Amino acid sequence: MARVIDLRSDTVTRPSEGMRQAMARAEVGDDLLGDDPTVKRLEELSAEVVGKAAALFVPSGTMGNLVTLLTYCGRGDEAIAGNESHILNHEGMGSAALGGISIRAVHNDERGHIDPAQVASTIRAAWPRTNVVCLENTHNRRGGAAISVSDMNAVADVAHAAGVQVHVDGARIFNAAVALETDAKSLVASADTVDFCFSKGLGAPVGSVVTGPTEFIERARANRRLLGGSMRQSGIVAAGALYALEHNIERLADDHANAKRLFAAIAEMPHVIMDPAGVDTNLVFFELDGVDGNEFRARCAAQGVLCTGTSPQRVRMVCHLDVSREDIDAAIPIVASVLQSLPAAS
Repeated sequence: MARVIDLRSDTVTRPSEGMRQAMARAEVGDDLLGDDPTVKRLEELSAEVVGKAAALFVPSGTMGNLVTLLTYCGRGDEAIAGNESHILNHEGMGSAALGGISIRAVHNDERGHIDPAQVASTIRAAWPRTNVVCLENTHNRRGGAAISVSDMNAVADVAHAAGVQVHVDGARIFNAAVALETDAKSLVASADTVDFCFSKGLGAPVGSVVTGPTEFIERARANRRLLGGSMRQSGIVAAGALYALEHNIERLADDHANAKRLFAAIAEMPHVIMDPAGVDTNLVFFELDGVDGNEFRARCAAQGVLCTGTSPQRVRMVCHLDVSREDIDAAIPIVASVLQSLPAAS
């Protein structure tokens, strides 16, 4: 079988043998009835690692963010999010479609930062009432940028001063913490709620978690059921997530090193404009200039290198635990060869 280097996303990882064994041995019960001990352990550890009181295991990050917004907001209420946020661009506007919640956008700069002054001027006290400000860390569409503690706190301070809660879409929060040489608990200390994923950089097959105050999580549990997210004997998949949380955080630095190596090599190639955000974590973005982006991706795939993009000319490559240093070194000449072979776009 030909070698395939899959850089489409860190969601494509396969469970390791140790993770599979943990899942096979998982003690289970009916989670909807509160009887699954593995889910309980996962929720307790998840809350602890980000410094929150309680947690709720959900099937996906999209559901986690939706459950959170439904818990914060009633119909006609408003949430604030960045104009380049995952919540606004990649979650089907579920909050509006299912909850009657409007999302009001504020500007993300090229590094994913949001101006606290703009947040302050955007918050509305009544009709529609702003109930929550949503931050994202790392910032997916802004190059996987890691947002610093001080930047997170600055936005949280103006939100809290206005009586508005703060939610962090922390799908890759541990990537951010590793890149910033801090811990996740410190990074999200000023947030009221945090959602993070097990099925991205941490390498589990399924699942995310919402963390926050105990009373909030109990209300969120009802909204998870409303959305069909209660999974019965979910300890089997929770065991994979628990293994990921216990074994796969520190090794994220390897993915970051691979991404920096890939970024530096591609920056020297023709027809490429590297993303101004640079590379903080495991995501590499670049624009193609003068050649067709769809043809580029197709030719890379034909030679065993898979990648995606957020637009036809913008390419995204993601490093993860199933991509080794050797894989990166093998992918680089393939990408170079494809770029050199592409005809100029008409």
